[in-house]
Amino acid sequence: MILTTEEKMKDYTEKGWWGTKPVQHYLQQFVESSPTKTAVIDPLNKATLCNTPLLSLTYEQLQQKIDQVASALHEKGIGKDDIVAIQLPNVVELVISYFAILKVGAISSPIPIQYREFECLQLLQALNAKAVVTMQQINDRQYAEMYAKLQDQVPSLNTIFTFDGASEVSVFIDFEQQPIHELPNIDVTANDIFTICWTSGTEGKPKGVPRSHNEWLVSAYASVDAAKLSADDRILLTFPLVNMAGIGGVLVPWVVTGGTLVLHHPFDFPTFLAQIGSERITYTLVPPSLLTMMIKNQAILSNIDISALRAIGTGSAPITPWLIHSWKDSHGVDLINYFGSNEGATFLSDAEDVPDPQLRSIYLPRFGPKELTWHNRVGKMVESKLIDVESGEEITEPNHPGELLIRGPGVFSGYWQAPEINEKAFDAEGYFRSGDLFEIIHENGEDRYYRVVGRLKDIIVRSGMKISPLEIEEIIQEHPSVVEVAVIPHPHRTHGEISCACVVVAEGQMITLEDVKTLLIDKKIASFKLPEKLMIVNALPRNAVGKVMKSALIDQLTDEEVGA
Repeated sequence: MILTTEEKMKDYTEKGWWGTKPVQHYLQQFVESSPTKTAVIDPLNKATLCNTPLLSLTYEQLQQKIDQVASALHEKGIGKDDIVAIQLPNVVELVISYFAILKVGAISSPIPIQYREFECLQLLQALNAKAVVTMQQINDRQYAEMYAKLQDQVPSLNTIFTFDGASEVSVFIDFEQQPIHELPNIDVTANDIFTICWTSGTEGKPKGVPRSHNEWLVSAYASVDAAKLSADDRILLTFPLVNMAGIGGVLVPWVVTGGTLVLHHPFDFPTFLAQIGSERITYTLVPPSLLTMMIKNQAILSNIDISALRAIGTGSAPITPWLIHSWKDSHGVDLINYFGSNEGATFLSDAEDVPDPQLRSIYLPRFGPKELTWHNRVGKMVESKLIDVESGEEITEPNHPGELLIRGPGVFSGYWQAPEINEKAFDAEGYFRSGDLFEIIHENGEDRYYRVVGRLKDIIVRSGMKISPLEIEEIIQEHPSVVEVAVIPHPHRTHGEISCACVVVAEGQMITLEDVKTLLIDKKIASFKLPEKLMIVNALPRNAVGKVMKSALIDQLTDEEVGA
């Protein structure tokens, strides 16, 4: 399935930015050249997640299991352009599933493991998914049973595949028994869709983000160049393998460089430290709060061998020059400051392009202008501009915040089956409106950097997971004691942001945070979306045209005592 235009394919191919080989071609290269090299390793705490054995596979063994799963998919009629939803934690079976789905010509749509019936039903219906790959049980939840209960509402959903045993509702893919069949030759190009990931938006419902092999490869090159990844690297993946951080930041970079991928999920600090030492990790992704905690408590690091670690990617919250200096001076580790999105925004401050820690901590390279040069190859591919949110005019002077618009070979072509949203999401020149507020920074005689100012869109980001306030507000509004509600972000040291429900209560009524959570839990909504604070207000502040001024609520939240 190709969603991009012929004009775009021709342009980027002629420039040498897009190629002809799909992602699985790069994996096959290492299967042939390094068959006995360790390719992928399960998280140490896998037994607490699901009832499947701990796996450590060479490239040759990985390919064999990919062929087994592809054969099972083919037996059930999964083929070219069918959509297969995947809901798995970061275990080896997830990596296998991605490549098996590719082998039969189908499209993967990864679903965050936190999503429950409420979100999963929305996604399956939007996709017309033909199959789901999951487990009978992950942690204490019955996933196959959940999907079986949703099948009546999703006519396209024919098969539920599981890796942890057979049941009446699912097909068990047994690596001990599953034969490998010869599959038909399926023509999958680098411009075909590889995945449809999901992002929350201001519209309230998740939006599908289809990305081709070429689009993912461009995003991957940014990480490869920033972290200087090679076949010698042992990469620890700590972010869920469902979106830009996991796929563009780790999975595809691993595939194109041929190193070893070590999986981790859910985040568990002792397990993380053990893996860093025992697996001789050279590169990983860590939130700023944990990096700060680790460097301030040197006793934590004194008990493990981190001598192999040379670079760490971080982002989603501000970092400080002190943090960059401390990791480099104490352990020789370079910190890379990332800013990205599922739609294709890819900006990275690394030690080569932004060597000054003071600048790297707060600024991003201003990829786009042709007069600015960068070592990262993506710097010459991306086009960007800032637009004044009031006038719509392009901003060229420093210190004037505006919405970031981007265009280039790593930027997606539009949301899944959403023509009305896409009409607003792109400008007349094909630039994607990111919804992020940036400003140009003048430094050392050049307008060389961007600074992130904030978000234009009404989105809360908790530990990298996006929450649509509108989606939560619509449900809370159903409570009989609630007159009005607005959900706003609240800063949090560990998660970056958490959500606070600001509620106007009916006269003579009362409501607690537990009441709000119970209402949402009864709707089977993902737990990370639950408000973690409650503020009772007399009225929601509004502007002259009646729009709720959430900025005023945010200011009020810093002064008011709220329910925790």
